Amino acid sequence: MDMRYLGHLQRCDPLYDYLHYEIQPKVGLHGDHDYRVFRLHASNNVYLYEDTKTLKRIIGKFYYSASLPMREAAHNTMTREFSNLEYMRSMGFGGYGKHYIARPLGQNSDLNELLLEECCYGESLSSVIQRSIRDGNPGVLYYKLTALAFFLSRFHNQTAQPHPVDFEPAARYAHGMLHTLRCKNWVSEHREGKLHRILEEWKCRPEMWSDCQVIVHGDATPENFLFGDGLHVISFDLERMRCADRVFDLGRLVAELSHFFLLYSGNRQGAEPYIGHFLWEYSCHFPDRAAAFQSITKRVPFYMGINFLRIARNSYFNGEYRQQLLNAASECLKGGLR
Repeated sequence: MDMRYLGHLQRCDPLYDYLHYEIQPKVGLHGDHDYRVFRLHASNNVYLYEDTKTLKRIIGKFYYSASLPMREAAHNTMTREFSNLEYMRSMGFGGYGKHYIARPLGQNSDLNELLLEECCYGESLSSVIQRSIRDGNPGVLYYKLTALAFFLSRFHNQTAQPHPVDFEPAARYAHGMLHTLRCKNWVSEHREGKLHRILEEWKCRPEMWSDCQVIVHGDATPENFLFGDGLHVISFDLERMRCADRVFDLGRLVAELSHFFLLYSGNRQGAEPYIGHFLWEYSCHFPDRAAAFQSITKRVPFYMGINFLRIARNSYFNGEYRQQLLNAASECLKGGLR
């Protein structure tokens, strides 16, 4: 876990009383406790509070911050994630089985729209991918992708809705990312126009509208999945959870997998066997595995392509690497229409 030590939580801080009176009883702590404070490397203002006696840890996410300065929006995001975590735990992801969603412990609007949740332990998917590449050990990554495919198939299938996918929001999302890249001069006007036309072609594909809606994680990136022993998978960060095509999650994950191989080995094609394995393992949780695999793989190029665009928006990549990501996006979006 990437974190930076900041010091101790002062007893005069209003957060201390909230932890003491409201949260400690939920995690089995009683009496006076001192907390070390760590800042986590995350997109939101996320902190870790560690009890100095028992070493129990609590995660705190402050939604009202410089990154989200509108109070009402911050409050809505906090309450949405809290309810999403509770909902998925009520769907069977909160017990002692192989699949687990982090437990929300409390929400407090007075403390800058603070959400507190339990700290979960395990090895992240990003760590597994890097370790597999570094050590030349494909087996470990294949095994954990099998575990993740099982987790996501259950996440999706248990929340299936009696309505067909509405592909329009995904198309708007893709057009919006292209617009952002163009505004930053990271994609040429010619390429932007060409990709906009390709995206419109995808809207005409009946398979993009044909599957039933499911609840998707919404931010299925390698940092948001932890692995324990065996097939045990833990997830969290459900603020973007919503109804969509199941391939919204699958496409994000396989694009990230391809990106990791490009970044750490210089060979994006090295991810292909793992992508095929992951999608095949996901498909085994359907009555007709081959039909499910065929349906999913027809839609994956679109969602994979738009996630290469999403990754390319990160400002910390240099121009050469960003062009590789944009080329990968074009290849997926064009190739999937053939």
